[in-house]
Amino acid sequence: MKNIDHWKRMDAILRGDAMEQIPVSLWRHFPVEDTDPGKLARHTIAWQEKWQFDFVKFMPPGTFSVEDWGAATAYTGATNGARVVTNAAVKRTEDWKEIRHLNARAGSWGQQNIALAQAARGLNGSVPILQTVFSPLTTARKLATEGIFADIRCNPDAIEAALRVITDVTIDFCLDAIRAGAHGIFLATQLASHRLLTVTEYERFGAKYDIEILEALRGRCQFNMLHAHGDDIMFDLLSSYPVQLFNWHDRLTDPDLRRARQKFSQVLVGGLNEHNTLVRGTPQEIAGEVMDAIEQTDGRRLIIGPGCVLPVATADSAIQAVVEAARDHNTVAL
Repeated sequence: MKNIDHWKRMDAILRGDAMEQIPVSLWRHFPVEDTDPGKLARHTIAWQEKWQFDFVKFMPPGTFSVEDWGAATAYTGATNGARVVTNAAVKRTEDWKEIRHLNARAGSWGQQNIALAQAARGLNGSVPILQTVFSPLTTARKLATEGIFADIRCNPDAIEAALRVITDVTIDFCLDAIRAGAHGIFLATQLASHRLLTVTEYERFGAKYDIEILEALRGRCQFNMLHAHGDDIMFDLLSSYPVQLFNWHDRLTDPDLRRARQKFSQVLVGGLNEHNTLVRGTPQEIAGEVMDAIEQTDGRRLIIGPGCVLPVATADSAIQAVVEAARDHNTVAL
């Protein structure tokens, strides 16, 4: 297997060059220990040193953005290692008024960039690092859980006032992440789904703030990645975002990679079914998904990755099958 510098490989895929070795990145949570910055940094470094992925998607606990506003969270054994909100911070409409500006360098927010800085020093610039950032509307949903949908439709001014605060704190956090050693952000939205909101609603309460964050980073980082979580995503709307990488559950919901290429001309990240094939499939079946993704895109502007975070039980043999198929795709026998 040829040893190609991660930065050179990423630069080539961003240009649209044909690649002998397709870039790969997979990411997972490190539950419980991810709440300790030092342990999270060490896990990140060990994960990257073991697998030599082409970018590092930093993996803070998924509830970090709500804890400083009073949400209680816990890891309750989810197969993907994610924490959940056990007690919402916003229970009534008037509680949105309590969402006041925070110092993004303190508390749970600050811990994530402390951890990232430690990981960045350990990796010493060898690979691009993306800090995970939740869209303001995603953070708002975690603050209020399912009650947010009623407030969006019945009390929009209260939601917008809180989103203004959340966005400002998120921008501060993103800029601190770049200073800490991140080369861009992984912006995750969990509400850009036709099952949850109308396009008009998402444009008002979601996209407006998402794009403000991305614009605040313009010229300050190497590249950014958008992750659209869930089913029936608003691909037409999201494909206009100013990002270089786009990731979603392409094996589970529309569009597939081939149709996505018609609407998003930059780099697609995906091709793997992390819920099924990576957990239950044979190495040959896993390699088959990799090869199919390459075929759908002609191997250009593609990074092989999961639709979302890996289950913590994903076997090393499954990850190895992904890496080998992508890096040696011209010689893989199916």
